[in-house]
Amino acid sequence: MNGDLWTETCSVKPPSHPTYDLKGIIKLALQEDSGDRGDVTSLATVPDDVETEAQFLVKEDGVVAGIALADMIFNEVDPSLKVEWTQKDGDYVHKGLKLGKVYGRAHKIVVAERVVLNFMQRMSGIATLTKAMADAAYPARILETRKTAPCLRSVDKWAVLIGGGQNHRMGLFDMVLIKDNHVSIAGGIKNALKSVDSYLQEKNLQMEVEIETRTLEEVKEAVEYASQTESSLTRIMLDNMVVPLPNGDIDVSMLKEAVALIDGRFETEASGNVTIETVHKIGQTGVTFISSGALTHSVKALDISLKIDTELALQVGRRTNRA
Repeated sequence: MNGDLWTETCSVKPPSHPTYDLKGIIKLALQEDSGDRGDVTSLATVPDDVETEAQFLVKEDGVVAGIALADMIFNEVDPSLKVEWTQKDGDYVHKGLKLGKVYGRAHKIVVAERVVLNFMQRMSGIATLTKAMADAAYPARILETRKTAPCLRSVDKWAVLIGGGQNHRMGLFDMVLIKDNHVSIAGGIKNALKSVDSYLQEKNLQMEVEIETRTLEEVKEAVEYASQTESSLTRIMLDNMVVPLPNGDIDVSMLKEAVALIDGRFETEASGNVTIETVHKIGQTGVTFISSGALTHSVKALDISLKIDTELALQVGRRTNRA
């Protein structure tokens, strides 16, 4: 995309990645759909020179995301297609709304249709849940995890940004995150942190360092090590310190105690048992961040369609309570 297109359609830019090829992902998605013969149905039924207009229809309430990506897809399929939007990424939309329209060669619109909608529906679903979680978590900030669809990580994480969340690390390369398995292999919290500090110094690297803790004793170990040593530690993950109760409520007393032990010396991140029902109570404990894999690994797509006969589509939608 050129700079002008980013400026006009992209209210939230995608997260940066040193090797991720967003245009390549678009080409791969189009190739996956067209295979080695192209769209045989359209080739058989739609004359190549016929032009038409199709409208995007929203079939349920939510936060729309993927508009800028849709522009990229249409441009890849046929740069002569004209796309206009009534909303922008991050806007809250309601069932029955005409979200935007595309005009041009009918064959090309139909070729792009499903790929555009697949991305937009997934991204909008992620953005919708992220918005709800971020609002409920305040003043804590909501993060996703690496539990993303393979090869769609940047797209999934882009949707989180559009929904008002923040990105956790992009991958294995941009942050040190010492997980439970690393701690076990290293022989404990202090050994793991000491090894990381030595590695970063040896490689002359400066980056954020987070360590996962599962008990209050591990929290104390991490804080004690960092207070006695010049350490790169920046964040402590408090994993599964939210305890579900039989009545459906949660006990956050252990999480609060961990936050008190850290006492603002490091960022804190609550992880585990995070749902739309529990996130508000977790957010009131004083943690800096709350991470939720559900934002991306259990996404419910937002229902959006692209229709040429808009009035008939709305009539059918009302009949099924989807418009």
